[in-house]
Amino acid sequence: MSTLAPQLDAITQNLTATAPESVVETISAARLVAESKFANPPETIRANSSFPPFVLPNAKNELVSSKNLLSKGPLLVTFYRGSWCPYCNIALRALQQSLEEIHAKGVELVAISPMLPDASLSTQEKNELNFEVLSDVGNEFAKKLGIVWTQPDEIRQVQKAFGHDMKKLNGDASNELPVPATFLIGADGLVKNLFFEADYRKRIEPSEVLEWIEKLE
Repeated sequence: MSTLAPQLDAITQNLTATAPESVVETISAARLVAESKFANPPETIRANSSFPPFVLPNAKNELVSSKNLLSKGPLLVTFYRGSWCPYCNIALRALQQSLEEIHAKGVELVAISPMLPDASLSTQEKNELNFEVLSDVGNEFAKKLGIVWTQPDEIRQVQKAFGHDMKKLNGDASNELPVPATFLIGADGLVKNLFFEADYRKRIEPSEVLEWIEKLE
């Protein structure tokens, strides 16, 4: 199994080498806002805390509930920013590569973003994902977890320059994003493990996720 970190680092290196300096500086400044806000994980999502229930539409606009998923066993929940984020796409594909092992342990996997179902469907198809990709429009569920932050206005021009129509993708122009985070939820609804990192360039390795799952009682 290839590690995720070198692939993520390659994206950063390519951006730094090819994008105008002003763009790199704007993106870096926005990232620092998130890192400042989330110097520590919110109290609401610490290990052994109760994970709030959710009912969210999937890529086919069918409602998926955490209650139903947890009735079958543990649940792995990963938040991502959107299909426009290359770091997110690589992280999702890495989880897909480990999906067979995850399922073999009786664990379901879902990914959540603020994108509308149509955009989620594109993400699912583009990355060939065989797990549910859910829409948290307006970041309403992510806000319950306390993992949402507002990007600086300056980032809008950068997104437009890259061809990202955030209002079309998310259905609003709020400029809000969830921090990419991953949670392992036990069948009892409690958070067993979590990865929370405000620097979106860093993601949990699938091998660590599998170690979490191995330690479940």
